[in-house]
Amino acid sequence: MGFKEDLRSGKFVITAEICPPRGTEAASFIEKARLLKGRISAANVTDNQRAVMRLSSLACSILLMKEGLEPVFQMTCRDRNRLAMQSDLLGAWVLGVRNILALTGDHVSAGDHREAKAVFDLDSVQLVSMISTLNTGKNMNGVELRGGTGFFIGAVVAPEASPWEPEEIKFEKKVEAGARFFQTQAIFDMDKFKRFFDGAAKTEASVLGGILLLKSAKMANYLNANVPGVHVPQNLIDELEGASDQLEKGIEIASRQVRELKKFCHGAHIMAIGQEESVVRIIEEA
Repeated sequence: MGFKEDLRSGKFVITAEICPPRGTEAASFIEKARLLKGRISAANVTDNQRAVMRLSSLACSILLMKEGLEPVFQMTCRDRNRLAMQSDLLGAWVLGVRNILALTGDHVSAGDHREAKAVFDLDSVQLVSMISTLNTGKNMNGVELRGGTGFFIGAVVAPEASPWEPEEIKFEKKVEAGARFFQTQAIFDMDKFKRFFDGAAKTEASVLGGILLLKSAKMANYLNANVPGVHVPQNLIDELEGASDQLEKGIEIASRQVRELKKFCHGAHIMAIGQEESVVRIIEEA
């Protein structure tokens, strides 16, 4: 069974992110993949996360497949126009990639090449629609292809966004465009997330709640100040500040959140941001 089949079977599914290296030395990336093999259903490979130049998501997806780990190939709208995206998607399919996560992407102003020209030819809803079109055997202009794709299409939603209404509209548009699984932005308010999940359950899409490993109180405060759609409650910040080892406390909090999700959700998507070895602990303690 693969990621798509795991979700459709009704079992609680866990995915996790593995961030590509800033160069061609991939030994550490492969080591992290081996740690997670057998513990997660699929591994997301980020696409120049936070607009920082890294080894390509497609190349790293192939490396994961060689290690026997199913990849979720992430693609952002920031770096490519529609011509390049369609070409890369066809290439990914030919190479054996079957899962795709469509994102807008962080703006270049947040990254390490601020002089770069952001593309944003399409938005994330249009990207989902384009992938759905490739799945029918046609390109974005309706021209028949000599072989199409069959991607399992995913997208992102931020259940704690404020105001919620614009995010809800985008979520509904992504479902209509063909998204069949969602990995959410980090969640900390389980009651609010449960309300979103109950509404989302009326669609055909599976939802994996986003679990972000809080490494320190400083990180939590940074998220609150700088990341839209994420709010770490003060009680969790207090827990971290009162701990003798804040990373250990963060692992404990993340494990607790996964246990909560197991009560009602389709799965969890764990984001450890450079601490992938901690994902193993989070899963075991959950």
